[in-house]
Amino acid sequence: MGLFLLAATLALFAYAIMMVRGAIENKGDDQRRGGGGRERVFAVNAVPFEPGQHIPVLQVFGEVQSQRSLDIRPAVGGTVIELHPNFQNGGSVLEGDVLLRIDPSNAQTALALVQADMADAQADLREAMRALDLAKDEISAAQEQAALRQKALARQQDLVTRGVGTAASVEAAELAASSARQSVLARRQALQAAEARLDQARARVMRVDISLAEAERNVRDTVVRAAFSGLLANVTVLQGGTVTNNEKIGQLVDPLALEVAFRVSTSQHRRLLDDAGKLRAAEVSVTLDLLGAEMSSSGQITREAAVVGEGLTGRLLFASLATSKGLRPGDFVTVNITEPALNWVARLPATAVSGNNKVLVVGEDERLSEADVTLVRRQGDDVLVRSRELNGAQIVAERSPLLGAGIKVRVLSAEGKAPQAAPETIALDPERRAKLIAFVEGNKRMPKQAKERVLAQLQEPEVRKELVERLEGRMGG
Repeated sequence: MGLFLLAATLALFAYAIMMVRGAIENKGDDQRRGGGGRERVFAVNAVPFEPGQHIPVLQVFGEVQSQRSLDIRPAVGGTVIELHPNFQNGGSVLEGDVLLRIDPSNAQTALALVQADMADAQADLREAMRALDLAKDEISAAQEQAALRQKALARQQDLVTRGVGTAASVEAAELAASSARQSVLARRQALQAAEARLDQARARVMRVDISLAEAERNVRDTVVRAAFSGLLANVTVLQGGTVTNNEKIGQLVDPLALEVAFRVSTSQHRRLLDDAGKLRAAEVSVTLDLLGAEMSSSGQITREAAVVGEGLTGRLLFASLATSKGLRPGDFVTVNITEPALNWVARLPATAVSGNNKVLVVGEDERLSEADVTLVRRQGDDVLVRSRELNGAQIVAERSPLLGAGIKVRVLSAEGKAPQAAPETIALDPERRAKLIAFVEGNKRMPKQAKERVLAQLQEPEVRKELVERLEGRMGG
């Protein structure tokens, strides 16, 4: 019993010491015993509000297309007897190269028939010219004979006046003169007929000449040549096959003359206009993502579509590309458009601005207050805002439901921020690595430079997990 009482006494004594110690600590914190807890202080990241000049970048998506492409359509039909060695999808040809030849037998036969018609028409023309010359000579002879008959009539009339001639001789001379004049009229009609025949012969020669030009053109059209240097696509013909006139058998594309077409909203299009309402020649940057590797090219906006398009909205713009290395028509790319510079705006994280365009400002006593800002642009994970009262103020970078006006905070220093996490990498076993390398080497659509870059990454001891997942997603594994 004595030991039990001693133990109870020591326990009560220890409890009393603990209560006295707690009371002393509460008194040091100016709090009463049994009162409420301390005020909670939140740690926040803050960024300075520094207005200045910023150049917004508008990001949209577009499609690469060729500025110069040509459908290959033969003007005549027939059997294909010859093809260019590179007449296949992706084949390269030079300007003036013979792409294909069509059997010219029918066209040459038609040309020979027209040439025979031309010889016949030219013979008729020469005959009509000779007939015209003869008609002119006959008129001259008839006129001379009529003149002689008229002189004979005058002589008979003179003999009658002198009493030597007879009335019968005068009458006979008059009939002969009238017959001579009638002969002149007949020769004139023959001359007109000869002139008409000559005109008809000339018209026939012109018609046959037109047919001859058409037949010669058909013979030339049996040979299809490349209008410019480029690559072939959508080839649908083989040697020995039959084609019809105006049938599309392929497409010739210039891989060096590329442009990108992209669509922007009406409000975005308005920001790209100058004071006169004309489209600015803004600089653009085109990026193509290739299994973790990026292929970029710069360019400039050149024009916009004349109409919006049925069932579409916004504006369709076109931009020329300075370099087309690695890009092909049909590539889906990201287009970054450089807008005109904005003055007196500050760049803040998008998480710092609420839905009603308010920010939390850290005051001098490290308590928060709300302030209004004007949202000017959204730039990915950042925003460009404008405010006249917040120059140099500290803005909470990440808002949360726990933060509000009047809350006391503790601003973390730049050194206290967590370092940016490095890309996650994984180690590959030999079998898995070999499968990935074989897939990349067998991919014919990937440009050579991008393929070499991906293969170099796969040879490293540890490979980025994102790259491995992309490749296996393409492989179906």
